[in-house]
Amino acid sequence: MNAPGSGSVHDAVAAYSLGILDEAEAAAFETHLALCALCAGRLDDLAGLEPVLAALREPPGPPRESTPPRPALLEGLLAEVAAGRELSKRRKRRGTYLAAAAALVVIGGSGAAVVAADSDRGAVRAAPEPHPTGPAEDAFLHHMEEKRAATDPRTHVAAVVGTERKGWGTHTVLELTNVKGPLRCSLVAVSKQGEEEVVSSWSVPRWGYGIADSPRESARAPLYVHGGAAMSRNDIDHFEVRTFDGRRLVQVGA
Repeated sequence: MNAPGSGSVHDAVAAYSLGILDEAEAAAFETHLALCALCAGRLDDLAGLEPVLAALREPPGPPRESTPPRPALLEGLLAEVAAGRELSKRRKRRGTYLAAAAALVVIGGSGAAVVAADSDRGAVRAAPEPHPTGPAEDAFLHHMEEKRAATDPRTHVAAVVGTERKGWGTHTVLELTNVKGPLRCSLVAVSKQGEEEVVSSWSVPRWGYGIADSPRESARAPLYVHGGAAMSRNDIDHFEVRTFDGRRLVQVGA
């Protein structure tokens, strides 16, 4: 199976992430994905970039029939993502080495503070405290007023939805565990009148999230996802985690 306009099955990653493959192509690519670490890594790199990729479908100007992005453009975006992440890693390593060197200078002197050199400006500043969690996890742990949990007996996917009342509606953070991919999912709020609203969406790599016995360290951690609903907290009856093809993974009461 090849991506549209491409000669390599590996080129289908971005098209698969966008959902522009037909049913047969998507099924063939998922079979390939289960055995290909390269494509799995690329799919993970694209997680969270779906809105950006989707924007590539619609060129500026008056609305017209949607066309898939050119394969070369998709592959170029993949290359930019990979290069950016590698640059970030190099900068982080360089900062670690500089901080260690500065600490060696301070040890034994009269100062007690740990300092780090600002390599761009040559300045010396106090090293910031490390942040133990990401923004979504921090909000989940410290700011959610109410939390509801559930585990689906059929899929065994577990979820906790934390909610916070806002003037504009309801702020949510989802904690998701025991889910494997590749999947694309949404958190949907369902009102007491049966109205539905998508709160957030994300991708799940094939190794998953919150898999307690996974040999992959990153797969053992839960997934935390921010979201927001225009519905007021009192109007929400329950939340559902669904795949993009409509399959319900777990339902959490509000």
